[in-house]
Amino acid sequence: MKKLLLTAIAFISCFYTEAQSAKTYAERLGWPKGARVIILHVDDAGMSHESNEGVEQALGNGVATSTSVMMPCSWVPEFKAFLDKHPNTDVGLHLTLTSEWSNYRWGPLAGKAAVPGLTDTQGCMWSSVEAVYFRATGDEVEKEIRAQLDRALSMGFVPTHMDSHMGTLFAKDAFMERYIKVGIEKQIPIMFPGGGDLFYRAEAKAATIAELKKQGKYTEGMTIPEPAVLSKVREIGAMIWKAGLPVLDDLHNSSYDWQMPDIDKKTDKEIQKWYTDHYIESIGRLSPGLTMVIMHCTQPSLGFKYISDTGKKRKGDLLAMTDARLKAFLTQQGFILTTWREVMARRIKAGNIE
Repeated sequence: MKKLLLTAIAFISCFYTEAQSAKTYAERLGWPKGARVIILHVDDAGMSHESNEGVEQALGNGVATSTSVMMPCSWVPEFKAFLDKHPNTDVGLHLTLTSEWSNYRWGPLAGKAAVPGLTDTQGCMWSSVEAVYFRATGDEVEKEIRAQLDRALSMGFVPTHMDSHMGTLFAKDAFMERYIKVGIEKQIPIMFPGGGDLFYRAEAKAATIAELKKQGKYTEGMTIPEPAVLSKVREIGAMIWKAGLPVLDDLHNSSYDWQMPDIDKKTDKEIQKWYTDHYIESIGRLSPGLTMVIMHCTQPSLGFKYISDTGKKRKGDLLAMTDARLKAFLTQQGFILTTWREVMARRIKAGNIE
């Protein structure tokens, strides 16, 4: 998952000195200087019954503050029933352009005839970001974004934000332009880390080093270059802000790539400790600013293995979010938990502040 997102938004970073001196987006949104503000966000609502259960538990019994729905998936109506009972839930659209599992799949809401470049031979969405990159057009992506938004509105909920499943919308400029366009047009906040991105850059560098080591190409102390286009993130973030939408300072998207040794043989208690320890360590490294922390909380049933082999990994996220140790850590360290709904309300209040 991280490899896909790292590839998809490789340009999301900036120079360290600039990040230290610039006013964070959290400050622009009215939080005090030095505040570490986080959105604890659960992806994949609506994907499966197990995903819905995980989201509901992470929000209701844990510290998670936000979620987003995969509108093309079969279990969206069940999650909508939950929203009807909990109308204040911070819920956005997990804009979905891929269908990555082998035996459980979905197609585009716009229909194959309208977006042929988004569909494979089964009539489902492609299984990889790369396939979408090479086959879909910006027009098709925009049609599908609008179709997913239309389904949400037709079902009776206005999304608090939009983000991107598997980072596909960041894979190509033409895709990202349409994502930003619709967000600005509808005045719906979009996930875009346009600040210092210090945590995300550090994680990207670590991932590159790990891959080089795997290939036997890493030498201790070697320079790990950053793409020249990394500087574009500041400009894009400023444009989104000026258009009236909030912007993230950073992105924490690490847990899906954590590899707990022998996780399939571990008890829930052991998994919870391991994942909570990793969340405490990684969140503790976040710099001041507004950061979205992405996770995939799931309560896997015996049948979830027929959808995905990531059940234990996803349960690790859920167990951490409902762990009293994590809640205590966040409180003790002074982290401020927020939602996309609050972030947008603060953006409206901030007006034209730079």
